[in-house]
Amino acid sequence: GVETGGSNVQFAINPKNGRMIVIEMNPRVSRSSALASKATGFPIAKVAAKLAVGYTLDELQNDITKITPASFEPTIDYVVTKIPRFAFEKFRGSDSSLTTQMKSVGEVMAIGRNFQESMQKALRGMEKSLAGFDEQDYLPDTREGLIAAIAKATPQRILAVAEGLRRGLTVAEIHAASAIDPWFLEQMAGIIQAEDKLKKQGLPKTAEDMLSFKRMGFADARIAKLIGKKEKDVRAARQKMNIRPAYRRIDTCAAEFPASTNYFYSSYENPSFGKSACEANPSANRKVVILGGGPNRIGQGIEFDYCCVHAAYALREAGCETIMVNCNPETVSTDYDTSDRLYFEPLTAEDVIEVIQREQQNGELLGVIVQYGGQTPLKLAHDLQDAGIPILGTSVDMIDLAEDRERFQKLIQKLGLKQPANGIARSVAEARKVAAEVGYPIVLRPSYVLGGAGMEIIADEAGLEKYINNAVKVSGSTPLLLDGFLLDAGEVDVDAISDGTDVFIAGIMEHVEEAGVHSGDSSCALPPYSLSEKIQEEIRRQTRLLAKNLGVVGLMNIQFAIKDDQIYLLEVNPRASRTVPFVAKATGVPLAKIGARVMAGEKLATFNLIEAHPKHTAVKAPVFPFNKFPGTDILLSPEMKSTGEVMGVDGEFGLAYVKAVMGAGFMLPMSGTAFISLRERDKALILPTARRLLELGFKIVATDGTASYFNEQGVTAHRINKVFQGQPHIVDAMINGEIQLVINTVEGAQATADSFSLRRTALLHSIPHYTNLSGARAAAEAIAALQRVGAEGLTVGRLQDYVAATPKKPQKAA
Repeated sequence: GVETGGSNVQFAINPKNGRMIVIEMNPRVSRSSALASKATGFPIAKVAAKLAVGYTLDELQNDITKITPASFEPTIDYVVTKIPRFAFEKFRGSDSSLTTQMKSVGEVMAIGRNFQESMQKALRGMEKSLAGFDEQDYLPDTREGLIAAIAKATPQRILAVAEGLRRGLTVAEIHAASAIDPWFLEQMAGIIQAEDKLKKQGLPKTAEDMLSFKRMGFADARIAKLIGKKEKDVRAARQKMNIRPAYRRIDTCAAEFPASTNYFYSSYENPSFGKSACEANPSANRKVVILGGGPNRIGQGIEFDYCCVHAAYALREAGCETIMVNCNPETVSTDYDTSDRLYFEPLTAEDVIEVIQREQQNGELLGVIVQYGGQTPLKLAHDLQDAGIPILGTSVDMIDLAEDRERFQKLIQKLGLKQPANGIARSVAEARKVAAEVGYPIVLRPSYVLGGAGMEIIADEAGLEKYINNAVKVSGSTPLLLDGFLLDAGEVDVDAISDGTDVFIAGIMEHVEEAGVHSGDSSCALPPYSLSEKIQEEIRRQTRLLAKNLGVVGLMNIQFAIKDDQIYLLEVNPRASRTVPFVAKATGVPLAKIGARVMAGEKLATFNLIEAHPKHTAVKAPVFPFNKFPGTDILLSPEMKSTGEVMGVDGEFGLAYVKAVMGAGFMLPMSGTAFISLRERDKALILPTARRLLELGFKIVATDGTASYFNEQGVTAHRINKVFQGQPHIVDAMINGEIQLVINTVEGAQATADSFSLRRTALLHSIPHYTNLSGARAAAEAIAALQRVGAEGLTVGRLQDYVAATPKKPQKAA
C-alpha cells in the first residue's frame, strides 16, 4: 500500500533450502535507509520526500550523475561493510548477548574493492584499538571454550572466529557452531592465512607482494604488529615502493555514466592501461580538511558531527573548499553534498594522512581542523604534525598542556585559580599515599582500565583497595589520577570562542545535578537559574584568563564546581564540546561556524558578537538507554551513560524543565504520591523539597529510617516496606500505579543492591525518578510551575522568536 516515499523490508533466508520469508515491512525510511544511501550514493530520504509531494521517479534527476533519472536503480562495483559499535562496558551487569533487541550505540561503515579490504577497514574504523583481526587475550584458551564463544552471538564473536581460524578450526566447524555463511568464513580464512605469511616472511620485499597485502585491507599498523616492526617503518617501505591508495568515486552506476560528485573511498589497485586508477583530482583552490568523529559512542556522538557540518558550511561561505573525512554512515557530515569533497575513510593516522597528502598535490591546504570531532581527531594531531601537515586552531602543545595533569597544575597555580586537591599515583603504594593526602571522598580517573570501569567516586580506604584490586592497573605509563570530591557542589559548563587575543563567552550553563554526575548525564540550564551575578562574572574572568594563557584559537569548554561561593576549576577542553549545539540553539549564536572561521584566520571582532542574556530559559536533559540493558542500575556516576539529549524552552526554568523531561520520555505528575528513600547524610538536605511536595498536595511514603526522620521533623510521611521486608512493599505499590514520583539516594554496595529493583521498576513503569537531591529539587520546582499553568497551559513558541526577543549587551573588552 506504499504509494510514495520510502519503505523497508526485512527478509530471512533458510540457508539449507533457500526458503525466504518476510520478517517485517516498514512503510517508512529506517536506520538502514541511511546506510543504504551512504553505501550507494542514492539519497533515499531526499527522493522519498519529493515523491511524497507528487513527483515521479522518472521526473527526478540523479544528483550524482546529473544525467540519469532517479528511476535508475543504483549499481555498485565495490563492497560495503557495516559493523555496529557497542558500549557494554558502560553498563555493568548487562548481558552482552545480541538478540532481537537493539543494543548498539553507533556504527562504522567501510568501502573497499573486495570484502577482505572492506572488512579490515571497518575493523580499524571502529576505534576499538583494532588494526584488523588483532589477537585477543580474553578469548578462551581451550578449543571447546573457543567454539562456545563462536556459537554465542556477542560483539566479540567475529574476533573469536578469527582466533578459531588461527588455532586450526576449519570453516566447516565454525559454520556448524555459528551458522555464519561459509563464504564469509572463507574470506576471513584468507586474511588469517595472509597473516601467517607475513609472520613468516617479514616485511614484504617487492611492490607486488606489498600490494597484495594492501589489497586485502591490511593496515600498516597491522603489518607492523605481525612482523614486529614500527608502523612508520612499514609506511616508509610502502611509500618507497610507490604503493599508495587510489581514490575511487561513488557514482551509483558502476562507472557506466560519468559522475561529478566528489564522494570517494580508497583502494589499492594496479594502474590500468598505464593510467592511475585514482579518480580524486584535487582542485587548485584554497582548502581545509575537517576530521569527523568516527562511529557514535557514549560521550562522542552527533553533537560533534553538528560542529563538523557547520564548519563545512561556514568555510564554504567564506570561499574555502571543504574536505570531510569520516566513516560514520549515520551522520550529516557523510552526506555527499555537505562538504565539497567527502572521503569515506577510517580515522586512523595512515588513512587520514594519505587523504591529506593526496589533496596537497594541488591547491593550497590551509590546514586541518582536529578540534571538532571529539577525541578521535585529537588523537591524530601528533601524527599529522609529525607528517608536516598544518593544524588549524589551538596548537597541539596547548591541547597537550590542558590534558597533562602536572603541566596544567603549574599553569593553574601561576594564574592563582583553585582546583580540588589532587594528585597522580604511579604505583599502588603511591595511590594510597596520595588518597590519604587529598582526603576522602575522592574521584578516581584511571588512564588505563580493565573491564570497562571508568571514573568512580571512592568513599574510603576500603573502597580504594577494592577498586585497585578489581579494576585498574597502576604503573608509570598508566598513572591513576586522584581528585578530592567536592560534596554537594554545583557544577557549571562554559563554552567560549577565542581568536588568540579576544574571547567571547557564548554561554554559561548551570547543571541541575550536583558535581559527581558526568556533565553529559546532567540536565543543565542556560542562563543559570540560581548563580549570582557576582559568581557568573568571576566565571567569565577565569574563562578569559584560561583562554588567553592556553593560546586558544577556536572553541573551548570549561567545567567549574561551585561550593560555598568558591569557584573550583575541574576541567578545560580547548576544543568543541558536546554542549555546543545546545548553546547555539539556546542563544542563536552559530558557535561552530564562527569557531571554524576563526581557526581559518578571521578575527572575532569582525563578527560583532554580543553576549546573549535570554528572557527565556533553555534546559538540556539527557536520554538514557537503560531499558535496553535489564541488568544495569540507573544510578548516575562520573562515568557517562546517556546516548542522547533533548531541549526544553520556556519563559522560566520550571516550565522549561517540564518540557525537557517530557522530551526525554517522562511526564512529571501534578498530584499523587511521592516515594522517598535516602542515605543518612541526605535526609536533612531533602527536607525543604519534601515540605514543598506536601504544599503541592502530594502524599509522601518512605522507608523506615526516612519516614521516622521526616515525622520527627514535622514532615508527614507514611511508612512502606522495603522489598526484603516482605509484601506489600514499595515495588508492589509502583507496579499497582500507587506511586507517581520516586526520590532515592543510596550509599554502599549493600544498600545499592537492596534498592536496585525499585529503581528498575520506576524505569519500566515510566515513573519519574531522581537519584540525587538537586534533580529532586528541580522536579519540585517544575511541578509547582506545572500546577500553576496546568497541563493545558504549556505554550509552544518558535525558537526563532525566543532568540529574536533576547536582549543583548556587549561583552566587556577581553
